[in-house]
Amino acid sequence: MKICVVGTGYVGLVTGACLADFGHHVTGVDKDEKKISDLQNGKIPIFEPGLDELVKRNFKEGRLHFTTELGPAVHDSQAVFIAVGTPPLPDGRADLKFIRQVAESIGQHLNGYKAIITKSTVPTGTGQMVENTVRENSGGQHDFAVVSNPEFLREGSAIEDFRYPDRVVIGSRDPKAIDIMHQIYAPLKRAKVAFIDTDVETAEMIKYASNGFLATKISFINEMAALCDAYGADVEMVARGMGLDDRIGPRFLHPGPGFGGSCFPKDTRAVSQIAQERGLQFHIIDAVLDVNRITQQRMVVKIREALGGSVSGKTIAVLGLAFKANTDDVRETPSLPILTALVNEGAEIRAYDPEAMHEFKKDFEHEIGYHSDEYDAADGADVLLILTDWNQFRALDFKRMKSLLTQNLVIDLRNLYDPNDVTQHGMRYVSVGRPEGRPTEA
Repeated sequence: MKICVVGTGYVGLVTGACLADFGHHVTGVDKDEKKISDLQNGKIPIFEPGLDELVKRNFKEGRLHFTTELGPAVHDSQAVFIAVGTPPLPDGRADLKFIRQVAESIGQHLNGYKAIITKSTVPTGTGQMVENTVRENSGGQHDFAVVSNPEFLREGSAIEDFRYPDRVVIGSRDPKAIDIMHQIYAPLKRAKVAFIDTDVETAEMIKYASNGFLATKISFINEMAALCDAYGADVEMVARGMGLDDRIGPRFLHPGPGFGGSCFPKDTRAVSQIAQERGLQFHIIDAVLDVNRITQQRMVVKIREALGGSVSGKTIAVLGLAFKANTDDVRETPSLPILTALVNEGAEIRAYDPEAMHEFKKDFEHEIGYHSDEYDAADGADVLLILTDWNQFRALDFKRMKSLLTQNLVIDLRNLYDPNDVTQHGMRYVSVGRPEGRPTEA
């Protein structure tokens, strides 16, 4: 099938490359001329494991193309995916201006029946707006159907998530459009993936409900970590004990410095806003947002207390700037408010991240020193602070670290280590929701 994907950002590029890998002929459209030129020359604008090879292979084999011209791509396609950004407005609502602009352009270039699919995360009611906009700009000359097909891609494992999803959600009242969607995802149907065929509004709500609930689990375990810190309990064992209950499950019960990224913060705020628009208050989601903000503040307090009550004049080696491992995404990363506070309190930061330093420099170009690896960052620092759960940070040489640090202190805000693995090297170990580890040898 010939498919057009409008938007070559994270969701659009992953979607286009994976659909091409399913055997479809996909044209990725973006108004950013430099981005399209880079893609045509094999340069991938984002870091996502496996994406570089997937794009290059399907481009070489002729199934994946890139252009700035929307009209010809729409003309030539049966299905048009909208995968443009929906950034948050100051009040938390999703900004739909890019969705609206794309819908206008699709309407102007409509030349026959199309399934017009919103892949971007959008508030309930957006599908109706897209339908109205396309109709107004097409003059009602051609039939079409609007479909909601929300993405459930985790940054760092997006290719696997697309190929092996828990479910595929398709929202449309048009049987012809639903049939087109089933043809697009035929490899997943053959693999017995669960398909949920529903209306547009319900499909849109499923996405928000899913992200809101996952954010709730994260905030819940972070609140439990605070209780464990207060009472000397071990949050890792608490999480394991909870997760073995099938009604709860173990996923997203990992304490840390709070959630970030392009989805959870934006989507939870948007859920709160769409509730208010109907005269409701989503109390749980509002609390989740408060807990996430408080969690980040509590991490600053933990760092300050571990350093004797003040970070002023201290040199801190920071491992990890991205909001999670296997991505260069620093959007709403917990590292940003935490390091902002530390810098403002007089700390010197020596940072290293395998992929995210270039993006982080856009906010902190001069206030932070950027280094070539973990040990370069730690050389001469007072303390080691782990902020992101990159795999390479799970196997640090603590004997070497001890020779580089001046205070033999590790603050692990991702709980990557068994305390004994650190303290046996004569180092003090502070983590989240677990008793502090004291050196067991000099």
